[in-house]
Amino acid sequence: MKTSGTISLSEWQARFHEAEAALNQVVLGQKSVIRLLLICVLSRGHVLLQGDVGTGKTTLLRALARVIGGPYARIEGTVDLLPSDLIYDAHLDEDGRPRVEPGPLLSAGEDLSVFFFNEINRARPQVHALLLRLMAERSVTAFRREHHFPHIQVFADRNQIERDETFELPAAARDRFMMEIAVAAPPRREDRIALAFETRFHDTDSLIGGLGEGILPYHALNALSAELQKTIHASPALQRYVHDLCDALRAPSEAGIRLEGVDTARMIRGGVSPRGMQALVRAARTQAWTEGRDMVLPADIRAVFPAVMGHRTFLAPAFEPRRDSLIPALYAALFDRVAVPAE
Repeated sequence: MKTSGTISLSEWQARFHEAEAALNQVVLGQKSVIRLLLICVLSRGHVLLQGDVGTGKTTLLRALARVIGGPYARIEGTVDLLPSDLIYDAHLDEDGRPRVEPGPLLSAGEDLSVFFFNEINRARPQVHALLLRLMAERSVTAFRREHHFPHIQVFADRNQIERDETFELPAAARDRFMMEIAVAAPPRREDRIALAFETRFHDTDSLIGGLGEGILPYHALNALSAELQKTIHASPALQRYVHDLCDALRAPSEAGIRLEGVDTARMIRGGVSPRGMQALVRAARTQAWTEGRDMVLPADIRAVFPAVMGHRTFLAPAFEPRRDSLIPALYAALFDRVAVPAE
């Protein structure tokens, strides 16, 4: 049997399901979010989370960092944050002498596994530019040398409540995230009651500390991801299906997609990038593997499509205020219109 490093693929399967079950015990009512996050981990893609305050995004990312293992760093987005603040910390020591020490990126060393950027849209575009390089190249230049972070994954969330002193990410930066995942309050009443009344959920540190550390060892994930991408098969018919979906998304009116009360010829501002198509295929291959298959099915494409394509679907300004209702309707019509391959 093929292996990734010293761990067999069958053992990786067991570890994946163990990690998924553990995370679902710590963060209730987020089953689909947890599955998508783990797909990104195994596909080595960065993630942008969105959702209301207090829905468990930080707890989920801390728990995810625990099951991956390795160094973890976090920074808070603020309007006065500078790019250099990610790299080094300049301050006066107790004797009043200036000191320069490693910042969040460098203090954990080049084994840094998870980097969490909280409220990323509070930071200025100069900070986004540095983050963009980190995400694209997994390296930064500091102290006259390059620092490489081969294992790093960037997870960020946005402040969606306040609009003052916020700076939205440009399209090029958002395109660097494999997925943008919405985290809402748990839909089940039982889960909401449990989170409010069961005291174990009130002590986040103990809750996360009870997780097994390194269930999905971070230093072996790159090799596993490369192996999955090589071995999970996508048939020619499936490849045509993905191409046709993306073509229809670029020009829904020409594909015959109709939405009530919407001029679909004027709806879309920009098409899916090649990077977006790559992200879709990578995520779908991983999704197929998590289901125990060695080939991608149309159902795998549809399972990851909204999270991969949502932030890559650019609406004309007149339609943007209705994004939350239009995007799901557009994708549903897309799946109905584009023929599913017979094989």
